[in-house]
Amino acid sequence: MKLIDHTRESLIDYVVAQCRSVVPDGRDVAFRAAVEAHLDEALERLHRCINACAPWRPDVFNVLQSSQHCIFLYYLANTIWRASGDTAAPTRLFLMNKAFNGIDLFYEIAMPEVFYIGHSVGIVLAKATYGNYLVLYQNSTVGRHKDQIPVIGDRVVLYPNTAVIGRSVVEDDVVVSQGTSVINKRVPKGQVAFRSAEGLAFSPRPDDLLKEYFRL
Repeated sequence: MKLIDHTRESLIDYVVAQCRSVVPDGRDVAFRAAVEAHLDEALERLHRCINACAPWRPDVFNVLQSSQHCIFLYYLANTIWRASGDTAAPTRLFLMNKAFNGIDLFYEIAMPEVFYIGHSVGIVLAKATYGNYLVLYQNSTVGRHKDQIPVIGDRVVLYPNTAVIGRSVVEDDVVVSQGTSVINKRVPKGQVAFRSAEGLAFSPRPDDLLKEYFRL
């Protein structure tokens, strides 16, 4: 994958400098070592994601593209944690993502192989089951309640200001429309969920919607 305006080494320097600006604790050496050891795997994961997302050029990573940067920081944090058990570097990357991209996405959360972020600001993602080809927009929230954890299927779109909370199940090919909250509810496969006077209402999802987001 081509790195826009970067080599592998300059990308490491860039990430370390970003970390220093957010967490200036003087632990650059240990952080750099963790990033360098796991960068290639994280970039492989990012490469698969970028190539599946229709709005982005295949085989190209631009660290100044904020949504790509956001996903990169998550993949790097999650990769380091999964491979080594280290929490120091992943915690710093998690804090960097909050500072730069306004997202709350902890490194232990198992995000899918492919997901697309329209705008990251205000997104909060708790531990849940996330299906592949997920679309997220600003101020979308996935939240657990005690031991009740949401399940989100494949090819789900969460538009701005949406929430999926508690024991909710959002089945495959669902759209949660802007401003809609799904709280301890099930959304059937292939439906658009929207607010109504009676609570949630549903209508069939357009068949071609995902072409806007993914190369399926």
